[in-house]
Amino acid sequence: MERYSRHILLNEVGQKGQEKISNARVLVVGAGGLGCPVLQYLTAAGVGELGIIDDDLVEESNLQRQVLYGTSSLGLNKAKAAKKRLEDLNPSIGIHAYSEKLSISNAISLFEKYNIIVDGTDNFETRYLINDAAILTKRPVVYGAIYKFEGQLSVFNYKDGPSYRCLFPEPPKNTEAINCSQVGVLGVLPAIIGSMQANEVLKIILGIKGVLSGKLYCYDAKTSNVHHIKITKNELLINEIKNRPLKKEVVFSCTANIREITVEKALKKSNVIFLDVREMGEEPTLEMDNYQQIPLSTLSENLNKIDAEVEIIVLCQSGERSKNAIQILIQNNFNNCHNLKGGAPALLAQLKHNAV
Repeated sequence: MERYSRHILLNEVGQKGQEKISNARVLVVGAGGLGCPVLQYLTAAGVGELGIIDDDLVEESNLQRQVLYGTSSLGLNKAKAAKKRLEDLNPSIGIHAYSEKLSISNAISLFEKYNIIVDGTDNFETRYLINDAAILTKRPVVYGAIYKFEGQLSVFNYKDGPSYRCLFPEPPKNTEAINCSQVGVLGVLPAIIGSMQANEVLKIILGIKGVLSGKLYCYDAKTSNVHHIKITKNELLINEIKNRPLKKEVVFSCTANIREITVEKALKKSNVIFLDVREMGEEPTLEMDNYQQIPLSTLSENLNKIDAEVEIIVLCQSGERSKNAIQILIQNNFNNCHNLKGGAPALLAQLKHNAV
């Protein structure tokens, strides 16, 4: 009663409303920039069962906006690190960490355990999977997205309302798909949009009118301007999803062309360059004769600086940005590229080993 007293004082919540919150089950997909504030406020609100699914590890570049984590969290799985922090915030609720990637093999069974799904992801492949699995399991999806200074928010599949595919029927083309690691994002923006996602979750649980279904809320952090885009339900498209097996959308058609190479094999090669696509100043730093650093965010406009006649070993911190970089390179006829397994940490470790 003391913990939730400020909720109970509200006529729209009260004791019965707080009981509804305590009986709710919410799955948050992605414990990154959006997932962190969603998880914090739903935990504080007393949502009875919270699920967190994320297979990613905490990196230093995350700490600018993913405020659930600290320096001591670096290298830890995000779902597990979030669970530990949230259990201290509210030990009276159930928190379940799934340190795996959402996939066609686990989406349905996971969604069936929860009442509401929160989309805190940053890639199109998972967004379409969430959408389709939610339609098949009849679950509402609280959606959020961020880009530089702009944020989007909506609630899909609410009471059989419009879905994500009603707004974006198909994934974007290869050259159109980007994420925060490529273009950056204002640190406070995910907190703003993520908090609003948590608000929509509570509105759904409490039955408060005005759930953001059938429209896309768009926010500009630079001007504080807000506008809405109406979303019309596409019955034919939704019925098609209901009548077909769950499938994986392949956003990048050139993904199959990405070849990986171990550090040991890469260092034995001659006539190669090690292309580092991390941002300037990221640790660990590397010193090599055949080393070149061009951040992924500026790669497209600096392709002329790369020697197309040599083999290109692309690296980042964990392997995701380097894959995106290789996609850009392949689209611009740089075909002799490899993705370095283990990224910069593995390369530095091997260089130190070789020097001993």
